[in-house]
Amino acid sequence: MRILWVKAGKLLPVDTGGKIRSFNVLRHLGRTHAVTLLSYYGGRKDADYDSAIARELPGAQTLYTAALDGTPLAQSLDYLRLIADTAPFAVSKFTHPDVRRAVASAMDSGAFDVAVCDFLSASLNFPVRLTIPTTLFQHNVESSLWQRLATTESNYAKRLAYKIEARKMLNYEGAALRRFHRIIAVSEYDRQQMLAMDPAAAITVVPTGVDTEKYTVAPPSKADPPKIVFLGSMDWEPNIDAVSHFCRDIFPRIQAQFPSAIFQVVGRNPDAGVKQLASASVEVTGTVPSVAEYLREATVVVVPLRAGGGTRLKIFEAMATGKAVISTTIGAEGLAVNSGRDLILADDANAFADATILLLSDPALRRRYEEAAARLANQYDWSKIAEQFAAVLQQTRSTAQASQRT
Repeated sequence: MRILWVKAGKLLPVDTGGKIRSFNVLRHLGRTHAVTLLSYYGGRKDADYDSAIARELPGAQTLYTAALDGTPLAQSLDYLRLIADTAPFAVSKFTHPDVRRAVASAMDSGAFDVAVCDFLSASLNFPVRLTIPTTLFQHNVESSLWQRLATTESNYAKRLAYKIEARKMLNYEGAALRRFHRIIAVSEYDRQQMLAMDPAAAITVVPTGVDTEKYTVAPPSKADPPKIVFLGSMDWEPNIDAVSHFCRDIFPRIQAQFPSAIFQVVGRNPDAGVKQLASASVEVTGTVPSVAEYLREATVVVVPLRAGGGTRLKIFEAMATGKAVISTTIGAEGLAVNSGRDLILADDANAFADATILLLSDPALRRRYEEAAARLANQYDWSKIAEQFAAVLQQTRSTAQASQRT
């Protein structure tokens, strides 16, 4: 197949869940199909990125749009300017006339069999009339994500902005489900949420994967003091809330049993509030060369998320490394895991702390969880996931061709 793939923002470095998912699917699709990535970005012109993405994904094209991804002040002003728009800011800020023209030209050129709109953020750049079979790759149910942010946010101004965005996103997302020929969801949970918006939408699940060559099973950790690890981009609101909640409501109970325990917050761009969590027992790393090394040294991995959407790649990465995981239900949402076998799910702060204490206290039990986790993760290598993705694109193409003949 000849595939046009359109993504807002830079794909490199591969340092967020969405980028990890997109990069690995693209990388494996490119081995058996002709894939053209159109990666458009703003801020400063980045020649290094332009050459790096072409090297990593041959055939990739970049489009520089200075109007996108500005400074925080510029984004705040843009938000106020666009607040009356019916489209949510999280979509309209990634929309640009140059990108619209480039996408329309590519779709009309006859050079592609199918197109992929990667994330809802790029969707307004696609023409109203889709001239080739087009799939929307939905990494999250965006309206659900914004609704959860509005529920957990304590700052009044932010909470109000999140509520406005959630309302706009719900209307926009429902319309997008009807607009594209097919939707790819990352979990059955997400699929059911989207079907509630539009029961007639054609939605197929392609699950999250893991790079089993990069994340290999580590020996059981003998770290002393024990290391409790959280992975994630630390400029994302659900992750900020998760580590703040852990430090405030969960970690003190763990420290009562393990006074020397270390909590490591591993992830890029920690905001000021996260940096303030740092102490003798809490390490905030910022960007690291390899999260895999922190995983290998972890005693347990925690995912205390109370908001968010999609599926958490960090859980499969931890599992592939052979680590025992404690997560909230939201944190493990959409993953084919079984609490009590592959990991432990706990939503109450005390229950989360007790589960962590249990695994820290019982190496034999922890080892059973580690072995079960590694077995499960091995089933989800990205090469297998890309095959499923390609099958959905082929089905989308075949369905469109059949409808044109009738």
